[in-house]
Amino acid sequence: LQVDLWQPSSPFHIVEGTVADVRVPQNTSRSLLPYLQQANIQYTILISDLQQAIENQTGVRSHRNRRSLSGYNYEVYHSLEEIEEWMHYLNRTYSDLVHMFSVGKSYEGRPLYVLKLGKRSRPYKKAVWIDCGIHAREWIGPAFCQWFVKEALQTYQTDPDMRKMLTHLYFYIMPVFNVDGYYFSWTNDRFWRKTRSKNVRFHCYGVDANRNWKVKWCDEGASLHPCDDTYCGPFPESEPEVKAVAHFLRKHRKQIKAYLSFHAYAQMLLYPYSYKYATIPNFNCVESAAYNAVNALQSAYGVRYRYGPASSTLYVSSGSSMDWAYKNGIPYAFAFELRDTGHFGFLLPETLIKPTCTETMLAVKNITLHLLKKCH
Repeated sequence: LQVDLWQPSSPFHIVEGTVADVRVPQNTSRSLLPYLQQANIQYTILISDLQQAIENQTGVRSHRNRRSLSGYNYEVYHSLEEIEEWMHYLNRTYSDLVHMFSVGKSYEGRPLYVLKLGKRSRPYKKAVWIDCGIHAREWIGPAFCQWFVKEALQTYQTDPDMRKMLTHLYFYIMPVFNVDGYYFSWTNDRFWRKTRSKNVRFHCYGVDANRNWKVKWCDEGASLHPCDDTYCGPFPESEPEVKAVAHFLRKHRKQIKAYLSFHAYAQMLLYPYSYKYATIPNFNCVESAAYNAVNALQSAYGVRYRYGPASSTLYVSSGSSMDWAYKNGIPYAFAFELRDTGHFGFLLPETLIKPTCTETMLAVKNITLHLLKKCH
């Protein structure tokens, strides 16, 4: 039976007593459900008609004000084209706070755009890196990256915390890391996860961009098989997207003090290590930042995030961007797993974009302000 594993991302992580979310084709479910009953495995059907759910989300978009950017709607999901147009617009309109540039090109030749956000108050400033959409199907990620930029620009004048953040720091924000995969998730397969590089021998596409980093590469929690969702690639940084971002981060490693990556779904705030069960040297500072961030997030709607080292809180995985960032001298490295916990999975409804982004914003501000204080 061919199933698409939503949670966890790899069969290695399925152990007795854990819950797994799987997507099954309609015809498969007829043979799968009797099998589960026979094996005495409890199950719940979360989404009975996935096709309908997809169409509800990406169907007719006539209600959207597509072209006018001043009326850009942050409470709907946007295609890659719309997001890039929005970035160009901000670059033109807010030239005092926004500078847009590209760190390279994707496998299919698309530019890898980053927004540099902040007041040019002094030549040298510490920085925070934020990326969204490493995994194509996790649409709430890019939605949050856009939300963050909107909040920064709209509240900069009125919110002393935001003013402080943009005065003392630069933010490098990459709304869509895996541009080819994201484009493909809009045009071909809503549940595509990987990049779109071609493997000639296996006729399979893509590498898991969060298993392709040069840190314990292709060890536990990553697959050597090109057709698997957690395929680590032929070698570390084989994917041009990963290579370009790694190069940028290496070049600015002295300046960048925090690395934040946004994923979905699990409602967790994770920090290193992913690849082993061990305590990081600056555990106390990172742990207290996470604890405070999770409490700030909960204060909005009562949503409780679990937090802790990725290996023990989620599962062991090697070659992740967060571990790599930490190993390369970025002291605060976090991965957010945004809403929800499986009820909607990757199809988080657009009505939940606002609450999800609002609460996440509180956590990110909290971590950022923690950076500006000395932690011993």
